[in-house]
Amino acid sequence: MTGRDVGNQGSAILEAPGVNQAHSPPKLQSVEDAWAWIDAHTAALTSEDAPLAQAAGRIVAVDVATEVDLPPFDRAAAEGFAVRADETVGASSYNPLPLRLVDAADGLPSGSAARMRAGDPLPSGADAVAALEQVGDDGNGTCSIVEPVVAGAFVERMGSHVARGSRLASAGRRLRPADIGLLASAGIGQVSVVRRPRIRCLLAGRNVVESGIRLSGDAVHDANGPLLESLIARDGGLLIEKRRVDRDVAAIRDALTSPGADVVLVAGSSGLGPDDHAMPALAEAGELVIHRVALRPGETTRIGRAKSGTLVFVLPGAPADCLWGYDLLASRAIRRLGGMSPALPFPSQTMVAARKIVSEIGMTEVCPVHCQSNGTVVPIASFAEAGLAAAAQADGFVIVSERSEGYSQGGAVVVYLCDECSPHPALKTGPMA
Repeated sequence: MTGRDVGNQGSAILEAPGVNQAHSPPKLQSVEDAWAWIDAHTAALTSEDAPLAQAAGRIVAVDVATEVDLPPFDRAAAEGFAVRADETVGASSYNPLPLRLVDAADGLPSGSAARMRAGDPLPSGADAVAALEQVGDDGNGTCSIVEPVVAGAFVERMGSHVARGSRLASAGRRLRPADIGLLASAGIGQVSVVRRPRIRCLLAGRNVVESGIRLSGDAVHDANGPLLESLIARDGGLLIEKRRVDRDVAAIRDALTSPGADVVLVAGSSGLGPDDHAMPALAEAGELVIHRVALRPGETTRIGRAKSGTLVFVLPGAPADCLWGYDLLASRAIRRLGGMSPALPFPSQTMVAARKIVSEIGMTEVCPVHCQSNGTVVPIASFAEAGLAAAAQADGFVIVSERSEGYSQGGAVVVYLCDECSPHPALKTGPMA
């Protein structure tokens, strides 16, 4: 079954609107099928105008062109003296050439020079700038050129950086600080960007308290709320609400149908236990399309849509499973809606497995690893063994396809690095799909 087949069948996958939890767990569907369904049901959102100062990291919606030349006039590229180059021929320390100092605003008559700061407009008549070490100040309204100056020296010509009408930023580009500076230099005060996806986060954990509150009984601190909030921000989403909901069908269903969100994330209540009600709630609120994904961690991630068309991702309550259910599935949808690349937001590098990396056929598995200085990687304690600590302690992770049993010792593996920078010189970026 292809991803498009999954999307077209929709609620036909359900055995009954309430999803009979007494039945055996539904068949696992591949990560590739889940991606195909996500891709078929997501596209970049509409555009909005953002002030330039707030546009860093946003995705350009339409090409941005400049209406001015950059630089807007011929100007000095260094501090020095504007001169006529042909008048400096023959100048040397043994034969200094005296020139009268004039105000640059008055133009540059023959036999004169004008003081320049970097960025100052070149006065009319001048065609070069003599650097400070090429000029001696005589102190009596004249200066002496001690070295010939080539025409065009230390001069930035009008439009030499960017010509009027040129494209400064293409649609689909994520604006970096340098882009912001370039747009500002062209006098652009706002830019059309893709609207940020609005995300509602529903937390359905049991006996969960906020960080900073003393634990009692069998309570645990909430990890999923802060985890998802940081992941949403990383992917350019806009968290419009983070709400704790009761673990019952009506409460989750009503939260799923609240208006205003492009994506709803439900953390917890994704299993088949007696108080796991997210699946029947989603079936009542819309359609449950992907029951379970062949993903470890994250096997009980569910995907569907509310009747309004809002995408819904039901993520496992275990924090490590919640992390990878989000990163490999929900993240893809949020990034596509925001106009970003759907690929995993991690740099990658091909390295060598120092030890065998074992996986199970039929499951896409995320394996945390340590990177060695010799270009090899070693697997560390799995997420099943160490939970989020495995992610925090890992230098990166290897994704083993459901069609593979893993990687043999000495085999080449693609490692997704947890940090933007890597100590390894052969760093390259590469999408997972």
